[in-house]
Amino acid sequence: MPKYLAAAVEDLPPGTRKIVEIAGRSVGLFNIDGKFYALRNRCPHQGGPLCEGRQSGFLEAEAPGVFRYARRGEILRCAWHGWEFDITTGRSWVDPRRVRTRSYRVCVAPGAAVMGKEADTTLQAETYVVSVEKEYVVVEIP
Repeated sequence: MPKYLAAAVEDLPPGTRKIVEIAGRSVGLFNIDGKFYALRNRCPHQGGPLCEGRQSGFLEAEAPGVFRYARRGEILRCAWHGWEFDITTGRSWVDPRRVRTRSYRVCVAPGAAVMGKEADTTLQAETYVVSVEKEYVVVEIP
């Protein structure tokens, strides 16, 4: 499956999002507590810019009157009509079996590994030792 450099990790600190173009698609990248997620920036309801919507969590109740705010930042609400999706899976909050937006596999790779993958070793020239210190968010899109 093709992999695409999406952003430098330092450009996406915890609690932030970034919308990027990858392989002709608008994709929202999210950093939730240091874990990265990628969703198609298109709401399945009417095609709105899903990843521009508000992030929130939800209330859980163990007993009447006992509430706890959970999953902070993991629920995404479409900016157009308020449809809600789980950022970690892409599934609809209301009907998770039937409605979802496309989610993509994401990994973090050190710059040296990413840059080394693209190197062509069939031709040789004078070489110099190079190190790439950054880490990058990499998205797999089929």
